[in-house]
Amino acid sequence: MQNYVFVIDAKKQPINPIYPKKARRLLDKGKAAVFRMYPFTIILKTAIENPTISPCQIKIDPGSKVTGFALVQDGQVIWGMELEHRGGLIKKKLESRRAVRRGRRNRNTRYRKPRFLNRKRPEGWIPPSLEHRILTTQTWVKRLIKFCPVNEIWVERVKFDTQKMQNPEINGIQYQQGELAGYEVREYLLEKWGRKCTYCGKQNVPLQIEHIHPKSKGGSERVSNLCLACEKCNQRKGNKPIEDFLKKKPSLLQKIKTKAKQPLQDAAAVNTTRNKLVKVLQNVLPLITGTGAQTKFNRTKLGFPKQHWIDAACVGNIEALVLRTSQPLLVTCKGQGGRQKAALNKYGYPIRHNPLKPIGCRPRCANKGWTTGDIAKHQKLGIGKVTPRTKGSFGFTPLGTKGYKSCKPQDISAIHRKDGYTYGFCQ
Repeated sequence: MQNYVFVIDAKKQPINPIYPKKARRLLDKGKAAVFRMYPFTIILKTAIENPTISPCQIKIDPGSKVTGFALVQDGQVIWGMELEHRGGLIKKKLESRRAVRRGRRNRNTRYRKPRFLNRKRPEGWIPPSLEHRILTTQTWVKRLIKFCPVNEIWVERVKFDTQKMQNPEINGIQYQQGELAGYEVREYLLEKWGRKCTYCGKQNVPLQIEHIHPKSKGGSERVSNLCLACEKCNQRKGNKPIEDFLKKKPSLLQKIKTKAKQPLQDAAAVNTTRNKLVKVLQNVLPLITGTGAQTKFNRTKLGFPKQHWIDAACVGNIEALVLRTSQPLLVTCKGQGGRQKAALNKYGYPIRHNPLKPIGCRPRCANKGWTTGDIAKHQKLGIGKVTPRTKGSFGFTPLGTKGYKSCKPQDISAIHRKDGYTYGFCQ
């Protein structure tokens, strides 16, 4: 089952999404034209007087690395999407830039005076890698509102108690022990260990919380000492030290030890951005929030598999839900390109000049209206990505291949202009 197709009328106003089959009929009969490829949207060629519109709700499951989106109309999930963020890449690039600037003060070049003493961060500042998550979510909410009649936004406002995760024995008036603390730890372990047995890798089986260093031999309840194991592996390990249990699998032992020490950075990222995300989306449309425990309860009750876009559909207080799609749109943030004027080799010397600037900083007419990353259709080569040149033929890479071919500009027609994202579908 594919996502429903977005429809806008002749005045570019959104109306009810329709089945893909119905959209193909309208296109074949010439009553509509393709307006946008991702998300796929058609525009009607004739106006419709007083169309009947059923409002939809945008449901969002914010995550540290992937955010799930779902459109629900009259209790039916008609469209899904998973948005993969690039916060980790932003952090690496900022660290690289900082290292270059610090090194510049020690090299035999002009002196660059430090400026950190007279700079002040504004109130509510968060790191760019986290700000990116909020801005891309806001961008896609506004984009969906243009193509679909939306009246509400539902957001999962999850909160991870990282202090409770690190020190489960904390007590007193500050903490009231309840079901949510146990849920947070188990849900975090499921995400951390990939929802499979740590020792044998089995999936879709009941998993038990297991102590890496046995509790009977001094192991703690800290989340860094916990993992997930199936019943068989848990019984086989018993109270053996993990070094003895995996002495014949040294690579797996090293992998588990490394992963167990990973910080709670994903949970911290969600905690940091959750309030600001709600504040930003409240200025767009009326907002309803739900809890993480409520989302998991709904998904378990309805018997749905664990996926980000399905979690988004299960946000909030719902009684019943029907999935009308099983093929969500997969979107990956890639950015708009850098401003580096020359490509460098490993020694730092320029080897190639980059004449083009990022999108928004250059006219498309410089390359006959094309820019690197545009998706086009070739008469013989099919659909692929375009690499324009100021002179001569263009480069053309068919989708799904790594082959690089040449083509003439007049032989290709635009399908989707580069917008900083790459697209795909769940198979």
